[in-house]
Amino acid sequence: MHGVFGKILEIDCTRKQFHEQPLDDRVYEQYIGGKGLGAWLLLQRNPEGVDPLSPDNHLIFVTGPACGFGIWGANRYAVITKSPLTGVFCEAYSGGKAFLQLARSGYDALVIRGALDSWHYLEIRNGSVRFKDAGTLTGKDSFETEKMLREEYTSEKPAVLTIGPAGENLVKFAYINNDFGRCAGRAGTGTVMGSKKIKALVVIGDTEKEAFDPEGLREYKRFRLENGRDHSSTKAYKASGTPLVVDITTKVEAFPSRYWSEGTVKHVEKINASALHTLCRVKQKSCLYCFIACTRGTTVTSGRHEGLETDGPEYETINAFGGLNLVDDIREIAYLNDLCDRLGVDTITAGNVTAFAVEASKSGKIPFEIDYGDVDRIAELLKMIASREGIGNLLAEGVRTAAQELGMEERAIHVKGLEPPGYDPRYLQGMGLGYAVSDRGACHLRTTFYKPELAGLIDPQTNKGKAEMLLEYEDRLAIYDTLILCRFFRDMIYWDELGTIIRGTMGLDLKEGDMKQISRTIALTIREFNVREGMTPEDDALPPWFFTNTLGKNKYILEKGRFQELVDDYYRLRGFSGK
Repeated sequence: MHGVFGKILEIDCTRKQFHEQPLDDRVYEQYIGGKGLGAWLLLQRNPEGVDPLSPDNHLIFVTGPACGFGIWGANRYAVITKSPLTGVFCEAYSGGKAFLQLARSGYDALVIRGALDSWHYLEIRNGSVRFKDAGTLTGKDSFETEKMLREEYTSEKPAVLTIGPAGENLVKFAYINNDFGRCAGRAGTGTVMGSKKIKALVVIGDTEKEAFDPEGLREYKRFRLENGRDHSSTKAYKASGTPLVVDITTKVEAFPSRYWSEGTVKHVEKINASALHTLCRVKQKSCLYCFIACTRGTTVTSGRHEGLETDGPEYETINAFGGLNLVDDIREIAYLNDLCDRLGVDTITAGNVTAFAVEASKSGKIPFEIDYGDVDRIAELLKMIASREGIGNLLAEGVRTAAQELGMEERAIHVKGLEPPGYDPRYLQGMGLGYAVSDRGACHLRTTFYKPELAGLIDPQTNKGKAEMLLEYEDRLAIYDTLILCRFFRDMIYWDELGTIIRGTMGLDLKEGDMKQISRTIALTIREFNVREGMTPEDDALPPWFFTNTLGKNKYILEKGRFQELVDDYYRLRGFSGK
């Protein structure tokens, strides 16, 4: 099989041993790689019902067949595991440059099990693994850890994947960082890494994969560059980055605020893309092999955080703190973004948790005074969460567990234990369907269905044709995740081009129907895993809050019967059982 190495590296931390394992070509024909390979490995390797923090829970790092060939947008790696936050399937993706070393490691996946008896970092190169003492790194934040390791490997420019204090302390929504701010963010990947007492991975790869059709790939890369650098999406993201979405969702009252009570904020002009570019010095940044340059390299130029440098904040972080927590200054949001990155926590869940804490405080449920917009108290609470100090110990478990403990389940906003991103499902009802049926919980990236609803391709309030369109997005993006491609190429790369990439790299001639069947195979594999771990059809649902509380001046609300029709349509089309 071309485009892949045809083998994985299995690492046993308990025994400090490793070995390589060849894979049959049929695995790649059925799953391609990336997400598909990771899902198959997790189902095969994990014992049924295993505790996510047990040594027997596998932590799997994967790249895809497109990674390592200089293909535009093929610049990510994935982390697959069982989530400590949700108890079901976890996938998280990260960009930057780290993927390249992983894609040149000589393996299609690094499969890690077991746990070390003290803190180490793993050095992985040329098919060997060294378990190196991390005593000087423990307690350091994500950026400090990466900086120290890069200084140790100055001449080699490795991939350095780290966790911060939150991962060390097993905060359930800790993430894995690379390239000083890129992160595999959602559902607790860093928590699982921390449970194995792995502070960091240092990956140095120099093994190149062989493409099936190198000349065809060169022609394709020229075509994609010529037809992508002036695309309207490229121009929009280059000009404003993801903060451009703030004005779009606010306009239709789908910008969640005051912990999911409202759909707009009065201070939108203080936290949108214009505010970021006015109050900060911003430069375009991009991942390797990307002409879109969506990231904002931000330097705060005034106020109490003057001189702070960070990537972002991205739209989701702006919503999490500027919307849910009503922080009314983009510079303060940049500060909270940097704090979360250093502590090593997912900003979407972190913002949901601190906003939930405001509601708990106002209700007298927790002994911690905090109010909306109070940046210093939000920051203090984030530090308490990362160190599991005081009430932070409970909030470190996420909204679902905290709400159960505090008797606030009616106010808890989550799906399968994962807190939602910044798109309100009472207006964007297809996005609500995406949250409900996503295999990892409330997720915007499995379908990115906010895109067609906000762009007017389908009425956000209609059911007709919605499940069909959502499935089309989900199928295509699942193939993205097998290769692995960035989501922001979704307006450019459709089925024909996906087939071109797969043929050029792997030598497989796949048509649209073939790829949709692979997507279905992956969906059923993950469904089998989730059902085995205790998930039921009743978990494919939204919180009661969205069915009982209206949104904005138009009084948008979800009606249970109509929404269930959407879920039923999806089940029918996907081939899932409702029992």
